[in-house]
Amino acid sequence: MTSRRSRLEITLKVLKAVRDGVDKPTRIMYATNMSWNPTQDVLNKMVEEGYLSVIEEMLNKRAKKRYSITKRGLHVINYLEGADELIKI
Repeated sequence: MTSRRSRLEITLKVLKAVRDGVDKPTRIMYATNMSWNPTQDVLNKMVEEGYLSVIEEMLNKRAKKRYSITKRGLHVINYLEGADELIKI
């Protein structure tokens, strides 16, 4: 049986997915192996904290959301990857 992921691991996984070009909410959900509601919660929280920004496009009378990583989000990835290097076991 596998252990549950921490909030930190989920945050890092989402940030890396968006950095690598996954920008649609459904694709982020697939890339991070999460269900829809937790993915929406995480994305909203990350936008509030300034790690991601939202780009809304109007297509066929419907808004499509896309996410992009901010400088702050890139800084978080670099910091956490550096910390991971220091504590390799």
